[in-house]
Amino acid sequence: MGKIMTAIGLMSGTSMDGIDVALLRTDGDAIVERGPSAGYAYDARFRDRLKQGLEEARSITSREQRPGILADLERDLTLRHAEAVRTFMHNNNITLENIDIIGFHGQTVLHRPDDALTVQIGDGALLARETRIDVVYDMRANDMEHGGQGAPLIPAYHAALARNAAADGKLVTPVVFVNIGGISNLTFIGSDGGLIAYDSGPGNTLIDQWVEAHAGIPYDQGGMIASEGSVLPELAERYLLNPFFSADRRRSLDRNDFAPPQGKDANLEDGARTLAYVTAAAIVKSAGHLPTTPRTYIVCGGGRLNPVIMRDLESQAKAHGANVLSAEAVGFNGDSMEAEAWAYLAVRARQGLPLTYPGTTGVRQPVTGGKYAFHGAR
Repeated sequence: MGKIMTAIGLMSGTSMDGIDVALLRTDGDAIVERGPSAGYAYDARFRDRLKQGLEEARSITSREQRPGILADLERDLTLRHAEAVRTFMHNNNITLENIDIIGFHGQTVLHRPDDALTVQIGDGALLARETRIDVVYDMRANDMEHGGQGAPLIPAYHAALARNAAADGKLVTPVVFVNIGGISNLTFIGSDGGLIAYDSGPGNTLIDQWVEAHAGIPYDQGGMIASEGSVLPELAERYLLNPFFSADRRRSLDRNDFAPPQGKDANLEDGARTLAYVTAAAIVKSAGHLPTTPRTYIVCGGGRLNPVIMRDLESQAKAHGANVLSAEAVGFNGDSMEAEAWAYLAVRARQGLPLTYPGTTGVRQPVTGGKYAFHGAR
């Protein structure tokens, strides 16, 4: 057993809506003690800058490049994360002496697994100086350098949660964790503990882009817009016939791999309703690549808060003999799970344990990862 460490995990996902923060005590292996968590939303102007950064990142050809506004954006993003850490610690009466490490995801601005190129902006050294806490960051790159897709990284944490829940009698494997963020991904944990994971398709990103373009709001809160519309079969089929779903090899997705519909394709409500259906159908369709048909889906991420997506997923999973549960139904926190995972992975990295496996990212052999930024001289 490795040293038990107290870690803060920081996650800013492809939805670009804010920073999730979570506290975890763990040895990076079997011991997982979940602490408090919180979310801090980005203001509208900063979200617009992130979207501009995504556009300017398209010209990147090496991981070190920061064209256009990206250098300034990276600094400002890091300072926002530092402020989130300070606020979180203050609100939860946590002192510096209580924290061993921060796991810092940063913001993905480019992810091209076919080119072995992934870029998460976020200055680990600056975050360490600002918070006065050691930081592990840039945890995807080493996987790519060893032939992996660079994503998903959360499966190692899903596996730890599943082991503990199964030991407590709360969960029976095989089980599939579904994270519906901007991009959705699956983690399959077999009865033998075997681990398979991959991106399953667009999550919230298409719906977010659609309602922002046509209603001027960042997302469809509670599925209210989608609930007023109807599924357009031809539009849905256009997405679900994408070669991504039928390819023999699973691959990691960038948020630009699927584009939102054109304005002429649908009205606001029907577009949102169809994209909610596509989100659910993509999960079940991608699950067809698993070695056995799942019997239970545990859903986390923001998409589980959209009842239209959840009803569609429940209906389609039921047709394949599976149940759908929210993370909370099995005692987990669906909002903070990714941030918890980044805390867990930071400790794994410090212990030299693998972050990714051939069955999760396609990496040639299990590898650790991450860069380290120390807050003071060592």
